[in-house]
Amino acid sequence: VEIAATAERSGFTALSLMDHFHQIAPHGDPDEPMLESYTTLGALAARTERLELLTLVTGVIYHNPAHLAKKVTTLDVISRGRAILGIGAAWNDEESRAFGFDFPPIGERMDRLDEALHICRAMLDQPTASYEGRHYRIEGAHNIPQPVRARVPILIGGGGERRTLRLVARHADMCNVIGDPSTIRHKFDVLREHCDAEGRDFASIVKTAHVGAVVVDETEAGVRRRLERIAASPPPMLRGLDFDELSSRLVAGTPDQLAERMRASLDAGADGLTMVVRGVEDLEPIELAGAAALAAAS
Repeated sequence: VEIAATAERSGFTALSLMDHFHQIAPHGDPDEPMLESYTTLGALAARTERLELLTLVTGVIYHNPAHLAKKVTTLDVISRGRAILGIGAAWNDEESRAFGFDFPPIGERMDRLDEALHICRAMLDQPTASYEGRHYRIEGAHNIPQPVRARVPILIGGGGERRTLRLVARHADMCNVIGDPSTIRHKFDVLREHCDAEGRDFASIVKTAHVGAVVVDETEAGVRRRLERIAASPPPMLRGLDFDELSSRLVAGTPDQLAERMRASLDAGADGLTMVVRGVEDLEPIELAGAAALAAAS
């Protein structure tokens, strides 16, 4: 709750959680604490005023799509119109096995995502909806009350060029891709082609890019101290790296240095940025990352 409140004060416009049931690399080990995402978002909705709230992103195989639409609607009502539905095809086969979820091949997961998007959009937009597909079926599903927002945005996460970005063009209000500025620019060029094929206005989609894991301090010496603390107890995917290798995997710098890197992603075509802020035990990195983001956007 303190992290969310600090993010709101620091100028961030949205807060997202992972939709996972245990910690995943590179963030932590499976036996470390992990709260369920939508329950936690509901608690944060009651303690914040302006932050939009979402998962980045919901794994389609973990949720019946009609139930998912109901959860997102509930979040929107509790937050007085601040919910976003973030969704993707899911990827973690180990986690799926652990919790008893089927993990079909990627082609079927993408088919399920397509159908789930039809259902979620219908239920978010109208009080009663029906749909029949190969994988999902609803008949007269009531979603009352309706969301507070006139249109709850749907964000699709991922940059798969053949199917994911095509689904963005077909269904999404927002998207989130990962990569350096040249990769971001290329992904959005591919998205534009899909929009042309689908008859969709490319400019109508809010395009966001993931900056990465941010380590920030007011001084370069402070940045190094924070990196050294991470190196002393690194998360799984950073273990075994020397200090220079670890530093290269993270987006580390002062607010001015981070703003420059963020600006490059915005210049590549992103309308907004997402990031993971490391070392938030003292909350100051959230404030500094917020200052960097505001500077990059100015």
